Amino acid sequence: MKSIFNYKSFALSCIGLALLSSCSSSDDTEVKPIPENSPYVTKVLEYAPAVGQFINLLPRYETGNTREIMLQKAQAAVVGPKGSGISLGGFGGYIVMGFDHTINNTEGLRDFRILGNAFWANANAAQRGGSSEPGVIMVAYDYNKNGIPDADEWYEIAGSEHSNPKTIKNYEITYYKPDPNKVPKNDPLTPWAADIEYIKWTDNQGNSGFKTKNTFHDQSYYPEWETANEITFKGTLLPHNVINQDGYWIQNSFEYGYADNVPNSDDESAIDISWAVDKNGKKVQLPGIDFIKIYTGINQESGALGEISTEVFGVEDLHLLKKNIPTRN
Repeated sequence: MKSIFNYKSFALSCIGLALLSSCSSSDDTEVKPIPENSPYVTKVLEYAPAVGQFINLLPRYETGNTREIMLQKAQAAVVGPKGSGISLGGFGGYIVMGFDHTINNTEGLRDFRILGNAFWANANAAQRGGSSEPGVIMVAYDYNKNGIPDADEWYEIAGSEHSNPKTIKNYEITYYKPDPNKVPKNDPLTPWAADIEYIKWTDNQGNSGFKTKNTFHDQSYYPEWETANEITFKGTLLPHNVINQDGYWIQNSFEYGYADNVPNSDDESAIDISWAVDKNGKKVQLPGIDFIKIYTGINQESGALGEISTEVFGVEDLHLLKKNIPTRN
């Protein structure tokens, strides 16, 4: 969720995003026609969000919707130049997208931009702080030209936190489906919380906890189309980026290399394919990419603002759009 204000302002922001979801077309599985060699994402191959306050809202779940229908809704929300956006929920929730062409890895330039909704707060803009919910980026080049991203074709974009000692590789978290008949647990010190022990989670680092349900969203935060009683995600866990400053929750951005980390107008929202590394952290030189995977990279809550949850509105091929952004030195 994007805001750095107190929980009253947060409620207004949530209403805005809820309206954004409800104001979509009458058929929110419809993808508008896209011209060939489009500079934008043209298909969604997988949509598997974790738990979160905008799950079942962005995109909207309706009773009986299957995984395939939700995939179609996610595709309608991110394909083309003006996506309505989807939420990935907490750590690990992901989306896999593809293009109708290979995005070239052009020497000296950044190659693509993931569209999110990060923004700076006026009081923290100089420190590049405000509302950032960084997502880890994986890329794949279709070496065998079979039209799908095979497991051995994925590489991680090594952003600024890749070598941070607080970053945890091979992190794993499991979320447990909440009991709808459970009596909510309240806390008078957190009047915005409807249940402070809503969804239990455990990880492979020996930690456990709960995701809080707030009073602004009363739908299920667990993906309704998931039939399993638990869902597990794996990936690179980034360091915490949220601080509470005099009662205001500030989500600080990382320097570079992540989705939904800085405003779309900022050069650091653009990614160089040459930053890709293999599973051992060794740089690889890809000719380009055909697929991209984005997953929420942080396991942290921001008080009344809810869990850190990466949002995705689309992807741009900077070369086809003739946007020349130099890479980092």
